[in-house]
Amino acid sequence: MSSTEPALKRSSAAGGWGALKSCGKHLLKSRAPLSGARVLLAANQPDGFDCPGCAWGDPAHGSSFEFCENGVKAVSWEATDKRTPPKFFAKHTLTELRGWTDYALELEGRLTHPMRYDAVSDRYVAVSWDEAFAEIGATLRGLDHPDQAEFYTSGRASNEAAYLYQLFARHYGTNNFPDCSNMCHEASGIGLTQAIGIGKGTVLLEDFEKADAIFVVGQNPGTNHPRMLADLRRAAERGARVVAFNPVRERGLERFADPQNSVEMLRGASQAIASHYFQPRLGGDMAAFRGIAKVVFERDEAALAAGKPSLLDRAFLRSQTSDYEAYRAAVDATSWEAILDQSGLTREEIETAAEVYLGADKVIATWAMGVTQHKHSVATVREIANVMFLRGHVGRPGTGLCPVRGHSNVQGDRTVGINERPPAALLDALDRQFGFKSPRGHGHNVLAAIGAMLDGSSKAFIGLGGNFARATPDSTLVAKALASCELTVHIGTKLNHSHLLPGRVAYLLPCLGRTEIDRNSKGKIQIVTVEDSMSMVHGSGGINKPASPELRSEIGIIAGMAAATVGSAHVDWAALADDYDLIRDLIEKTIPGFTGFNLRVRRPRGFMLRNLAAERVFETASGKASFSFGPIPQATEHQKALTVDGTFVLQTFRSHDQYNTTIYGLDDRYRGVYGERRVVFAHPDDCAALRALYGDRVDIVRAGDDESGEVAEDFRLVPFEMPRGSLAGYYPELNVMVPLSSFGELSDTPTSKSVLVKIRARTARAKAA
Repeated sequence: MSSTEPALKRSSAAGGWGALKSCGKHLLKSRAPLSGARVLLAANQPDGFDCPGCAWGDPAHGSSFEFCENGVKAVSWEATDKRTPPKFFAKHTLTELRGWTDYALELEGRLTHPMRYDAVSDRYVAVSWDEAFAEIGATLRGLDHPDQAEFYTSGRASNEAAYLYQLFARHYGTNNFPDCSNMCHEASGIGLTQAIGIGKGTVLLEDFEKADAIFVVGQNPGTNHPRMLADLRRAAERGARVVAFNPVRERGLERFADPQNSVEMLRGASQAIASHYFQPRLGGDMAAFRGIAKVVFERDEAALAAGKPSLLDRAFLRSQTSDYEAYRAAVDATSWEAILDQSGLTREEIETAAEVYLGADKVIATWAMGVTQHKHSVATVREIANVMFLRGHVGRPGTGLCPVRGHSNVQGDRTVGINERPPAALLDALDRQFGFKSPRGHGHNVLAAIGAMLDGSSKAFIGLGGNFARATPDSTLVAKALASCELTVHIGTKLNHSHLLPGRVAYLLPCLGRTEIDRNSKGKIQIVTVEDSMSMVHGSGGINKPASPELRSEIGIIAGMAAATVGSAHVDWAALADDYDLIRDLIEKTIPGFTGFNLRVRRPRGFMLRNLAAERVFETASGKASFSFGPIPQATEHQKALTVDGTFVLQTFRSHDQYNTTIYGLDDRYRGVYGERRVVFAHPDDCAALRALYGDRVDIVRAGDDESGEVAEDFRLVPFEMPRGSLAGYYPELNVMVPLSSFGELSDTPTSKSVLVKIRARTARAKAA
């Protein structure tokens, strides 16, 4: 950044007084600061509720406080005393509300009544639950085929709600389960299943206390899962190396001040997190890890030539892996020229990373969507696993593979059956238990569901939470897809943009939040369960009074729709909605690993689902940990952008004041942005090359193979420390730039971290006009 450009007002460290100030601000904004503070004391506690934010694990030893800044935002956002009742909808048409921002819509507060869309007045009007269920059921039964319906799931749904939801849809006759996993960690699930036989990570939270080195790849824990920072901080304090690979310089990976450490807060101190920080090009992580492997092999050969022991875990490689020699040949065939060009790193940087890897007895590799939202993401996950296999860093204490999931139960939803490609064993178990025939054909993921709605082969959309229209790519087409449906049903706690794109018949059904008390007909308080990123399953029970007496639980709403659609001959939906223990009994009978579910989940901190790969039992085709051995990509999008004049590669990410599509505020403290979201970050030299000064307004235009003319207008250009030729900005505002036609190989995940775009100066355009 040149001396003439104003400095960004970035936090000196993640956490600290800035986090405490932010927590206070958001509690006050909820208009219920005292009750909100009381609720926070029950967050992530054995007798409380699971935070509705991220899926980071809870420590087995417990803590007086187990929440973070963004957890405070999530809880206060849900526990607000603001309401969006029927009289709100009487004042505003949907056409008007579509002009509101995401933030403004949710700031109105909690939904209070079931609503039906009235096309004549273009408004939602209140309706009874019985009327809603009856028309939803009749409309679904009236479709030509069950595969004309899409059953979308958000990662906030509990295990019990997700299990009942998949049971309803399969009883109805479809495996159409587009879900949020399709847009984030699908590549992790596929890549890990191929590599180690299970689509989950292999680590426990305790492994972070034992690791000598932790490789943090393509993730920003300071914003996306801040409680992870405390574990990284403790690792760094005891001398573990934390190696970050991230194109953008993120404050949370640099320094962290623990807001719960009173001595540190008074001293204004903070702890360095990353011992090494590397900034690869967008999509360059696979090449970087291929380079690490190349160094490891070179050093191993030198050690053997000098008569020293091998640097590899040859016993593990020989007895418990397959295709090692093919991988070794692939690494040898990959030139340093290709590795350096694609990764954007220097050979010295890659050698430094490799030396940290070689110098550690116990290594963890952890990653998120910076790895999984590229065309070659599955191959990148496989490459990370390859490197970890070389020294046996799987299935030992302090080692392992750790994809960090986003929403609090996105992993659990998949475990209990939310899967468009269900295993035959699950379907067989459902058929035996319930006496109906489950559909066997593969269903729709997110991209297939959008395509089916656009071409008319799907006519109904039911959303169990989430904000489908704003979470998905190609916003203009997705809005058209939803509005073309015969039926749209959205289950949620607050109003969002998806609710404003009604089908011919459209319902908005308000549900209880995670923080609220859920009583059955006998007055008994019910609990639900979730599974975190470490495969730990634990209970969650709210403590707040429901926002409205009209609210029903997600489980109650699903049961009501199911009974009205498929009847109760095979499943007593009403009984299950009235006693969640019965649902857990069914999960135990049909899903492996849940033996004694009702007993075990009531223990403090719950229980761990067995993870065979963590025991070095690999359920792959070979029965061993499987190396992949393909070449690195011929070219990444970042490399392509650098060869075409005026083209950049864009990644979308979250601001610090948001979680997924939920916008809590308009600040991004760690990146120095305040009071706005329409910003695009670029390297200072790229700003200069564009002849744009700090603060200039620009338009972003889609480029590459899909030059559809889509434009994101009126963004402020902000210089930031990142690779040349790359841009970054917030979703959902920039989702319009992500084409449906660009998705990951094998994963079908939108390539939201590698979108080809061009920058157009608004001032120049105005003069030309």
